[in-house]
Amino acid sequence: MTPPGPSTTATAVGPHLVEGRGELSAAVANALRSGRPPAYGPASVLKVDTWGEDLQLALYLLYELHYRGFDGVDEEREWDPDLLRLRRALEDRFLHALRTELSGAPRSVEDAFAPLLVEPVDLSDSLSHYLETEGELWQLREYAALRSLYHLKEADPHAWVIPRLTGRAKAAMVAVEYDEFGAGRADRIHARLFADLMADLELDPTYGCYLDRAPAPLLATVNLMSLFGLHRALRGALVGHFACVEVTSSPGSRRMAKAMRRCAAGPAAEHFYAEHVQADAVHEQVVRHEVIGGLLADEPDLEPDVAFGCEATVLLEDRLAAHIRKAWDQGHTALRTPLSEV
Repeated sequence: MTPPGPSTTATAVGPHLVEGRGELSAAVANALRSGRPPAYGPASVLKVDTWGEDLQLALYLLYELHYRGFDGVDEEREWDPDLLRLRRALEDRFLHALRTELSGAPRSVEDAFAPLLVEPVDLSDSLSHYLETEGELWQLREYAALRSLYHLKEADPHAWVIPRLTGRAKAAMVAVEYDEFGAGRADRIHARLFADLMADLELDPTYGCYLDRAPAPLLATVNLMSLFGLHRALRGALVGHFACVEVTSSPGSRRMAKAMRRCAAGPAAEHFYAEHVQADAVHEQVVRHEVIGGLLADEPDLEPDVAFGCEATVLLEDRLAAHIRKAWDQGHTALRTPLSEV
């Protein structure tokens, strides 16, 4: 069979496709480059480490087809049945691992969110507290490079839930997303504000630029949003994730704004987090009372899913924070390869 020629629908503005980190992610990357189906052993999916680099990168690459795709990759691959079949198998592993880890977690919204509504007395495990009080500029730059994989697509995964909501929940979700997307002003879109933050920190604000440096614990946090967003059956979990982000954002952003100011990171760097302090304090109330409240008024059976979305978010954020702190405490970069010095 003659290999397919260059596609007329290849993405020209997406990020560059990175190399794989194991059999499955290499199979995905090679398939996207060649236009062929992914080639991998049938047992590979069952053997791969759910939390490891190979599975998490493979999932990230497959999910990115639903966002901006990759430079030179045919846009039609978004719905390629061979890629979707592999994605579903990897998602099943990921979701099973999450449910196993959280088998004893709360199943009510009240119990899941109660610990997040009170500022802990001991902040020693808080990454934002560490950055506020002890962080150095190089650590703020690493943190921004890591978080860029989400913040440069901020609010995009959550927008998928809008057509799956009705009434109060839909109206409130749209109101919050409207703010996230700049309230009609392109220069106020939160992803744009984060790009400005990166410029202050002398980082490359190009979408997807730091994918190759991002370790598995970071990829998992972004994959979680895509997993929830792309499945209507997980709409409750996506609402729980969004609510968890909004509930925890304001105090964390306050500490990060202080960290940026203390390290003289620049006005745009400080402004990104200062903007979130007030905005997300308001969003928290709207999401908890109107989005969650409206959703559960319409579909009360989704309460365990909302709680699961919250608990899964906390689990993966804690894993990421532990990875970063361990690397920094040992004097190492938290990235797969270090950033250039400024």
